[in-house]
Amino acid sequence: MRSSLFLTSILMLAAIAPAKATQDDALLTAALTQAPGKSLEALRVHYAPGEASKPHSHDCDAYVYVLSGHVRSQVEGQPLRVYAPGDDWFEPAGAQHLVSANASDSEPATMLVVFVGQPHAQPGSRTQSR
Repeated sequence: MRSSLFLTSILMLAAIAPAKATQDDALLTAALTQAPGKSLEALRVHYAPGEASKPHSHDCDAYVYVLSGHVRSQVEGQPLRVYAPGDDWFEPAGAQHLVSANASDSEPATMLVVFVGQPHAQPGSRTQSR
């Protein structure tokens, strides 16, 4: 009896637990020689099938390019879109990213994200919800 109650409790917790965060792989961080005090940071961002990020904003400009899969995205003031491999978009610093999700429940999605702005002490910290 205790075993089944324990198992039921674990399954209920798993069902209500938030989805894991996206996997971000830092690719490059470099100071910009033509813009003193600014840096470029490139990341590869992976979404598992059905995965989504909470609404967030970034403290720098972002260029996003879909490498694989399909990404559902909406930046404040723009329509909701599904982006396919080869599609891209720009997010100005401070804009609210209202929707950011893998559009598929069965296939992963990967994006290249390039941030330009103030350097961060910890590379790969640009995609955190703010």
